[in-house]
Amino acid sequence: MSSSVPAQLIYFVPPPDGSAPFTRINVDPSSGQSPRNWVPETHTVEINNIRGKEHEFTLDKAGYQYYKRFAKHQAFTNDEDIKNEYYPESAELIKELTGASKVVLFDHTIRRRRPGQSSDDESKRQPVSQVHVDQTPAAAVNRVHRHLPAEEAEVYVKKRFQIINLWRPITHPAVDYPLALCDYTSVNQETDLVPVKLIFPDREGETFGVKFNPNHKWNYLKEMTQDELVLIKCYDSAKIKDLAVFTPHTGFLDKSAPKDAPLRESIELRALVFYD
Repeated sequence: MSSSVPAQLIYFVPPPDGSAPFTRINVDPSSGQSPRNWVPETHTVEINNIRGKEHEFTLDKAGYQYYKRFAKHQAFTNDEDIKNEYYPESAELIKELTGASKVVLFDHTIRRRRPGQSSDDESKRQPVSQVHVDQTPAAAVNRVHRHLPAEEAEVYVKKRFQIINLWRPITHPAVDYPLALCDYTSVNQETDLVPVKLIFPDREGETFGVKFNPNHKWNYLKEMTQDELVLIKCYDSAKIKDLAVFTPHTGFLDKSAPKDAPLRESIELRALVFYD
């Protein structure tokens, strides 16, 4: 099994006119509105397969950590069933793996790769093919206030909290379009990240666009199975030297995968993670 594979990743370039970057979500094509004002830029990078060495990468150093845990819920076809069955077991799992005192799951996304099919429909989400970080610090704090009662939120934002994404393949191993993760130790916080406003029909959020840096170290776990998962740190409020705060990530086309490999299907579950 090859130790690395070359892949094309889409990075962020700020708007040429110097304006504040934005991305509009679920834009009506008839509105004439541009879905974004920044520029995508493709770079070919080496992505290392760390199978057999995944224990060397931890949530607090690399920004992500792989585990092997079977999910009791296996259907992943009905949102209400996912919330009623997969959410509770996942909240307990995140507590077990992180030592957190409280976990609040606030949403999930099922992604099924379907080449040539539009992903505008919320029910037909495709793997993301752009390097990004899910939340800026401001957006992370806003998430706490959005999903917790006001008095409770005021208490928890003063303590250490994280946003963690629990990602796993469903139906079959993730072979043709796996998830690539950028080691936090290779990211320059001062130069690589740019806040990008996310404009939804009913609200606004903020994510980080990631500019290309040849020092970025990209990894993946080749042919992840349904009983393998990765915790991806999207934000950490702790101010500790050398502690990973976030993880740039993206899906990518693995050209070393068999031509007849089943198309990737996965679930990502987003959690507010609190510590006493």
